[in-house]
Amino acid sequence: MDLIPITDQSHDVLLDIKYATADNFTGQPVYSQAACYLHGEAEALFRRAIELARIQDWRFLVFDAFRPSEAQFKLWDHTPDPDFLADPNRGSPHSRGVAIDLTLLDMATGKPLDMGTAFDAFTPLSHHGNTEISTIAQENRYRLLGLMTAAGWDCYLKEWWHYQLFDSRSYDVLSDAVLEQPMMS
Repeated sequence: MDLIPITDQSHDVLLDIKYATADNFTGQPVYSQAACYLHGEAEALFRRAIELARIQDWRFLVFDAFRPSEAQFKLWDHTPDPDFLADPNRGSPHSRGVAIDLTLLDMATGKPLDMGTAFDAFTPLSHHGNTEISTIAQENRYRLLGLMTAAGWDCYLKEWWHYQLFDSRSYDVLSDAVLEQPMMS
């Protein structure tokens, strides 16, 4: 199945693709182009999550989704930490098009909800269920968790922002070559 583009207009979300900027843990762009794609099955579940969020007057801010396998190798070369990155030799759910990194925005203010840490904060404070963050941040994480799991997503316990399909490893790892407009070159 083809990867489906996710855009601000097509999905009523905001995109801030961190790996297309220097605002990520590597300190430099990993992608040459900011783009967001999901496998068709993941995109259908994401549409459901968007509907559920809208009912609560929230909107999603997406940091990353499909990550070409070439990008996963770059990230791993920088920080080979299996607690926060999938070994590219095994393949990441992102490199299969079935994972998404995101947070919630308050539609009234347009501001992200406080989640207690930044995206890609490689610390135990980023773990679901961490009680060392503020009560407000804990509640906001539960909001995000509730929306995403109600829509059919699985979470990764060490990253509040990361959601993936339950059977993510059953999908093929994909490279930048599958895209009409490459993200890596």
